[in-house]
Parts: sequence; structure tokens; C-alpha cells
Amino acid sequence: MPETPSGEVSWQPSDEQVRATQQRSITVLSTGQVLGGIAFGATISLGAVLAAEIAGDDSLSGLATAFVTLGAAGTAVPLAALAARRGRRLALASGMVIALLGVGVVILAAAIASFPVLLIGFALIGAGQAANLQSRFAAADLADDRSRARDLSIVVWATTIGAVLGPNLVGPGTVLGDMLGMPALTGPYLFTVAAQVLAVALYFFALRPDPLLLAQRIAAHHESRRTAGIAHEDRPRAARFAIIAIAGAHGVMVAVMAMTPVHLLHHGATLTIVGLTISLHIAGMYALAPVFGILADKLGRVTTILIGQALLAASLAVAAVFAESNLGVTIALILLGLGWSAATVAGAALLTEMSSEKLRPRRQGRSDLVMNLVGASGAIAAGFLLGWIGYGGLALVSLAVVVVVVVISPFGRAARSAAVVSGQE
Repeated sequence: MPETPSGEVSWQPSDEQVRATQQRSITVLSTGQVLGGIAFGATISLGAVLAAEIAGDDSLSGLATAFVTLGAAGTAVPLAALAARRGRRLALASGMVIALLGVGVVILAAAIASFPVLLIGFALIGAGQAANLQSRFAAADLADDRSRARDLSIVVWATTIGAVLGPNLVGPGTVLGDMLGMPALTGPYLFTVAAQVLAVALYFFALRPDPLLLAQRIAAHHESRRTAGIAHEDRPRAARFAIIAIAGAHGVMVAVMAMTPVHLLHHGATLTIVGLTISLHIAGMYALAPVFGILADKLGRVTTILIGQALLAASLAVAAVFAESNLGVTIALILLGLGWSAATVAGAALLTEMSSEKLRPRRQGRSDLVMNLVGASGAIAAGFLLGWIGYGGLALVSLAVVVVVVVISPFGRAARSAAVVSGQE
């Protein structure tokens, strides 16, 4: 398919060529998510330990994750703006390059024992997380209404592989780092560097034609594509609801999940139990994403978002009632991950198709910005709530966010969703 140096298609493709490009994009983006997950998993696994070691204060260990989150929030909008101008290919590769620079800064910080430099490095690494998040939107650029959520969810699911592999590379990375004489605790970042270099090359060279540029070209030249579910009229009210639904689910998830290890340890759980609980929670977040994608395509975006709210409510109820039970907390964390998955997959699909091609990247970047800021705020507030009213009280307060999303859900239904187009809702 002819294209310009920027990755933009220089002529109008057939339906068959669009479908082939979409399948290729899904493969490239899913592979990129695996590589990004490996890089991010290895980074986060040692981030808190490295921060505590350099700062000399365990209470500052949480700043590693906080600065990664803030870095992701700070780069979400600029990367989305770059995507709107130059396409997904350059935006995703740029996010990984910035993260690669961040890894170098972290290693330097460990060598010179500088805590401020370390935090700068983690903030730069956040750009890689922002790129990982925007990959799911890239998967929806060329999808039609019948398969948009499914295609998006496949890329989300691919994160599972990297999230599992990344932390398991800490041991071998430490051995390799010691052999090479690297600063303590930085050896595993060798795998981070390798994964991010591969991700940069993959996005830059393999994501052709660029899915966003192709979708914009189709929208500009073929109004008939609206009936095929690729191009859409702009529906800002439904788009705002999607942003709120995504941010709300993420805020609830982060607030409860972040305090779970502390709560379990204070109630006598072993580190093994804590690790198992968090692992099952992560599995709930990603492993069933394709199931919720199919549900969103079949039942409708808003219906699936409400299923997610029901799962979140069930999780919070179990956490409140069985806060003293390790098994109860584990069940609550699994439900929490499932609710997050349903709401974010369906919400991302709704946001994509309720935004015109011109406004779509900007709104998607804004959504990731809001999501990360709400998550960071939720984690900070959760610490105070845990000390004030306990784990069960934190769960009940978080329930208020779920209620808000349910109450405003008619704003999402007011717009034409995939199910409306297919006559199912």
C-alpha cells in the first residue's frame, strides 16, 4: 500500500486493504505491549526498593511509582498531540525513547546515589507507560463498530504476558548486572533497555501504514464510511462520560489495590499471600479483557461499563464485609480487577467512536491524563483513609465513585453506540 515517509497512505485503500492493515496493526501493537510490559514490570519491581535504598528512608519508597504515574500523566497529552499531527507510529516510538532515556537516568542516579535524579528518571520512564496506554486506542483507529472493543481488548490482554515476565527477570538481571559491575539493584534494567529498544524499532518500522493517519484519510474522503462504523460524528457528551467512567474505575482500583498489601501485612498475612493476592488481581485486570471486549461489541459499550460498575461494587462490598479475612480480600481484589477491565475496555471503545477523527487523539490523551491523575490522587487519599477509617471504610467511601458513574450513565446511552448501530440496544 503506497505511503509517504511519515507512514501516511497516499491513496485510498479498499475495504480488504483496510481490514488487512487493521490485523497487522493489532499484531504489532500486541507485540509492543508485551515488550512494554516486560520493561515496565522490571522497572516497577525494583523501583520502590531502589528509592528506599538511595533515600535511606522506607517511607519515601512509594515515590517511585508516584513519579512514574505523574510522568505518564504529563506525557499523555503531548504524545496524543504528536499522534494527531504525525501518527501513532512516531508517537508510540517517541514515548518509548523517552522512557529509554529515563532508564539511563535511573542507572546514573543509582551510581551517584542521588534521590532527586532518581525521581526524574522515573518520571521519564512514565512516558513509556503513557505509550502503552495509547496503544489500546491505536488498536481502535481502523476497527469498525462491530469489532472495536474486541480489537482494543486484545492489545490490553497482551499486557498480561509482559506483566508476568517482567518481575521474573529481576533475578537473572541482578546476576547479569553484578557480572558487568553495574550499580546495585540496576542489573534488571538491562532487560528493560533491551525490551524498549525492540519496542521502538517495532513501532517505528512495522506500524505501517499508520492506523490513525489512514483512519483520518478515510474519514476525510469517504463520508460513506460512517455507515461502516469507521468514521463517526462527534458526540462530546458521550465522550465525556467515557472519560469519567475510565477515570472512576481506575481511581477506585488504584486506591483499594495500593492499600491492600499494607492492610494484609498488618493483619498477619505473609509476603507470599500478599504476592498471590496482587498476582490474581493483575490477572483479573488483563486476562479476561477479550471477554469484556466481546461483550461490549455484542451488548453495547454502556451496558458493559455498567457490568464493570457492578463488579466494582461487589468487590467493594466484599472488601468492606470481609476486611479481616485474607480469602475475602483476595476475592475482592479479583473482582476489582475484573471491574476495572470491563469499564476501561468498554470506556475506551466508547470514547473512540464518540469522537470525530480530528478530535479523537486529543480526547484520548486527555482521558489518559485524567485517569493517571485520578489514580495518583486516589492512592494518596487512600493512605489517609486507611489510617482514619480502616480498609472496610476505604472500600465504602470508594463506592461513591461507582454510584456517580452509574447515575450519569444515561449520558453515554444518549449517543449512538455500537449496539445501537447494529440494532441491539
